[in-house]
Amino acid sequence: MIVRWKHLIIGAVLLPVIGLLVGWSGLIGVGASSGHWAVTDWFLHWVMRNSVRTAAISVDAPPLDDPALLPHAAGHYETGCAICHGSPTQPRSEAVLAMLPVPPDLKMVVPTWTDEELFQIVQHGVRFTGMPAWPTEVRPDEVWAMVAFLRELPEMSAERYHEVSGLHPPPMEGEVSPLPITCESCHSERKLSASSLIPSLAGQSEAYLLESLRAYSEGERPSGIMEVAAGTLPEAALPDLARYYARQQRPQRPPLPADQALLDKGRMLAERGRPGEKVPACLSCHEKAGANPVYPKLSGQSRPYLERQLNLFKQGVRGGTSYSHLMTEAARKLTDEDIAAAAAYFAQRRVPSMP
Repeated sequence: MIVRWKHLIIGAVLLPVIGLLVGWSGLIGVGASSGHWAVTDWFLHWVMRNSVRTAAISVDAPPLDDPALLPHAAGHYETGCAICHGSPTQPRSEAVLAMLPVPPDLKMVVPTWTDEELFQIVQHGVRFTGMPAWPTEVRPDEVWAMVAFLRELPEMSAERYHEVSGLHPPPMEGEVSPLPITCESCHSERKLSASSLIPSLAGQSEAYLLESLRAYSEGERPSGIMEVAAGTLPEAALPDLARYYARQQRPQRPPLPADQALLDKGRMLAERGRPGEKVPACLSCHEKAGANPVYPKLSGQSRPYLERQLNLFKQGVRGGTSYSHLMTEAARKLTDEDIAAAAAYFAQRRVPSMP
């Protein structure tokens, strides 16, 4: 039989029509109870792995061995991921195992992906599954923190998971089980250190804390972690949280070691700025007597946290409050050395006493 052009044209027209008729007929089952054919399951996972591999070609992983990356990622995992993927303290539930596709046991699959591929999956999610994209596309630093946590997850003990996630240990017999994750799970002063990427909230003004919480809950300040944490709280709870932390005294922690020349440069920026380049002095707004209460107090915050926030301002990512545009404009004129110097100086600067 000779296949002519007209036969190919007729086939090209009929195949989509036949496909539409089969779809319209309802003969293709979509029930999760029956599962996929083995060949369908293989094909979908094959396509996914190829897609992720190709998308990850343009991604370069930063160093992920900093322990400070783990706590906020672990806390987010406990609240948003463990329910489907399980954790060192809880297996996947029967309801989750009945999903199609079944959310994978990460202890088994994480070692099969590279850091760059894990970043691609966490950042963008996976279509046709329950895996969502990261809540914001402009915080790759948070996604890399999650990749660092996932890399350790397969070998993580329940005790280590409790430690980094802030998950309360199981109650003793007769005790009432506490809420698994709270603000204190990450922001408790006893958990913070000189290398923390999580800020100390103690002693900030109620006005600053309340504006920040609202900025996160309304999606005006991008953070995949804090948008979820603050967005699940009722509006009425935000003033109480702001008041709670505003009444606490921030402890003075020994800062990370810093070169004296760097500290001197930071002091100059803090006290005098660079008027010739229109870089204002930090202390002309922050921690000034009678200053706007929406300006945060910087002294005693960890150096890595301050560096990260200044870089986010410089990139135009951090904002959402009444005066954040002023800081964005100031940060654009800072060099990397300026940021390191200012962060080092304020990390070691004496924390003001509470009135």
